[in-house]
Amino acid sequence: MQSSGVDFVLSLYITMKKFITLIVLALLWFVNPALSQDGGNGDGGQKVKTETGRAARRKAKKEWKEKRRKDMSDAQAKKNYNKKYNSKKVRKRMKKNEKKAKRNNEHKREFFVTRWFKKKH
Repeated sequence: MQSSGVDFVLSLYITMKKFITLIVLALLWFVNPALSQDGGNGDGGQKVKTETGRAARRKAKKEWKEKRRKDMSDAQAKKNYNKKYNSKKVRKRMKKNEKKAKRNNEHKREFFVTRWFKKKH
């Protein structure tokens, strides 16, 4: 009797295994068309290369850098042109004022020693 019980369980196991295999194959069969290419779009099977988002961003960034480099070099040239017509004292004062303006725009305080020893009004 135990032999027939083991045979029954074994045959049930094999049947379930075949059933699960059949279901998996059926799912793969139905999913396969979803993975294939879309219907023909009249291009004769030729792939049209389009820019991906990453490539477009890279190209835009490169153009932006080139434009910025040109603008910055123009600004620097203009600044140097204006500097050469001033005396050394004026250039030093301009440099000092430029540093002070930059520090104020970045919301940074002066060095603590200079704050201690600057003239009080």
